[in-house]
Amino acid sequence: MIKQLLGKIPRKSSKSAGNGENGRKNGKNSKADSGQNNGTMISMKHQNGNLGLYSYEVLPGFKDVPNSQKESLFFRKLKLCSIVFDFTDPAKHVKEKEIKRQTLLELVDYVTSANGKFSEAVVQEVVKMVSVNMFRTPSPQPRENKVVDGVDLEEEEPTMDLAWPHLQIVYEVFLRFVASSETDVKLTKKYIDQAFVLKLLDLIDSEDPREREYLKTILHRIYGKFMVHRPFIRKSINNVFYQFVFETEKHNGIAELLEILGSIINGFALPLKEEHKMFLVRALIPLHKPRCLAMYHQPLSYCITQFVEKDCKLADVVIRGLLKYWPVTNSSKEVMFLNELEEVLEATQSQEFQRCMVPLFHQIARCLSSSHFQVAERALFLWNNDPIENLIRQNRKVILPILFPALERNARNHWNQAVRSLTLNVRKIFEDLDPELFNDCLLKFQETEKKEDETKARWEARWRRLEEMGAQKTAEMEASKQCCLKGRTGFSL
Repeated sequence: MIKQLLGKIPRKSSKSAGNGENGRKNGKNSKADSGQNNGTMISMKHQNGNLGLYSYEVLPGFKDVPNSQKESLFFRKLKLCSIVFDFTDPAKHVKEKEIKRQTLLELVDYVTSANGKFSEAVVQEVVKMVSVNMFRTPSPQPRENKVVDGVDLEEEEPTMDLAWPHLQIVYEVFLRFVASSETDVKLTKKYIDQAFVLKLLDLIDSEDPREREYLKTILHRIYGKFMVHRPFIRKSINNVFYQFVFETEKHNGIAELLEILGSIINGFALPLKEEHKMFLVRALIPLHKPRCLAMYHQPLSYCITQFVEKDCKLADVVIRGLLKYWPVTNSSKEVMFLNELEEVLEATQSQEFQRCMVPLFHQIARCLSSSHFQVAERALFLWNNDPIENLIRQNRKVILPILFPALERNARNHWNQAVRSLTLNVRKIFEDLDPELFNDCLLKFQETEKKEDETKARWEARWRRLEEMGAQKTAEMEASKQCCLKGRTGFSL
């Protein structure tokens, strides 16, 4: 059929073809080229990777052919859309690009309205078409994740793919194909295999957020439909996280992968498998380590909370994991940790809370003492959460002695008025709840403060004595030096 089409189309000399043949120019051909010709000859890269001349023509619509010919026409349209154009030059192949765009839109409608099961040949051709369009060399190369404290990362302009007018429709075709009830899983899994899934995961590192959104949806659909691929997809995402956390700290699609996982974790059956618990410990919790946490913290926090809600015994593991990666000098990251901690504590049972409350409230005490008012304020807001306040009330005999020095110093000396006011409120809660315990802590704090003052006074006295001894030694050395100089002068006379 292709040879017949090529024979009907008048040939025209073209330097871009690069085949060394001289075209014939005559009046008849010139007239045909400018007349009722729906096709053009272009030199393009096809799905088989070979360069060559291809006829690009407007094919009839599906409504214009009988049902018996629709599958054949579908094949021809898929092959037509398997030719990839260069979008770096807007003036190049303008007509052909528009033909392809319209053809892709027709494919979307055809796949959406399909009534019968797709044959294996159709499945193979669809996968070939989307592969040649989607699996391309990324340009430009992914940039490093830049994190500046106090700067909204979403304000940065994302890099948009110039080929998106075609890519978007290719993604739409594939999404509808995967979601279609006419797609036979047993046939399709031969072509949407593990290698194909890995390529999709590589693409999700794209800088274009529109492409990442499509890939997120497609991967989620594949996970839901192709059960045979589920363990492989989880393992592959796991590997992406390992490489990101422990090697590169550069990836554009971590948030999208976590959104996929949030839905997957939500569907985990109980009791949780050991494999899933190890995924939490080895992959999700270490994601708190990178500096660019702000880029994906919200879906990460959701995934972590899902685990705790499904198995309350994991609360201790999660809280100790947060304490392990707690930031020391990054105050905005500390606020994110406190936000996540509140969500985890809401789902924590009393027994698990008691296992980790000592190291946890030592860290909260450090946050209360922070000179950054947002960190101290966010830590004090924990008392506005009723489930957390109830846990603190039940275990006040352990918690108050840990927190009391930070509360007392904040109430006296913190520079921020809002922090001082919140501290006094928390202090009043403990005082009203258990006056005897509060007074014991106050007396102990005063004794400790007195001992610290005495120790400080001793050290200051010791330093004064050392300074006096140093000054005396210096004076003696100066006097000795003067005597030596006088002795030398008398000897010379």
